[in-house]
Amino acid sequence: MLWLKAFHIIFVVCWFAGLFYLPRIFVYYAASEHPETRQQLAVMARRLYRFVTPFMFIAIALGIAMIAQAPDYYLHATWLWLKLAGVAFLVVYHFQCGRYVTAINADSDRHSHVFYRFFNEVPVFFLFAIVLLAVLKPFY
Repeated sequence: MLWLKAFHIIFVVCWFAGLFYLPRIFVYYAASEHPETRQQLAVMARRLYRFVTPFMFIAIALGIAMIAQAPDYYLHATWLWLKLAGVAFLVVYHFQCGRYVTAINADSDRHSHVFYRFFNEVPVFFLFAIVLLAVLKPFY
């Protein structure tokens, strides 16, 4: 069980690295007025998205494997259901990032750098909530 937990945490950290950096690339893309810079940032965003997407699936698979180790405990824990709701939101956020990557690479994205600065902060709140739920287990 500890090996599963360790690898789950590792892949969550890798996934979050992408969720933190990818929208930052969007900020730079939206703020840039140079076509060459925008093109390079679009390529970076596409490559990063493709690189971190498997981390999301691996982290989720490892989380499911941990639940499968003790389903009677986990499936009755309110904190876990709240955590899973946060994870579900982050999966939607991740795929929304993918839509933005597609739009950026098609040069059809019209969001401002201010929009992306706010969008960039969203996963921070979910990281705090998820970690606090997983560590403190406030609701059983």
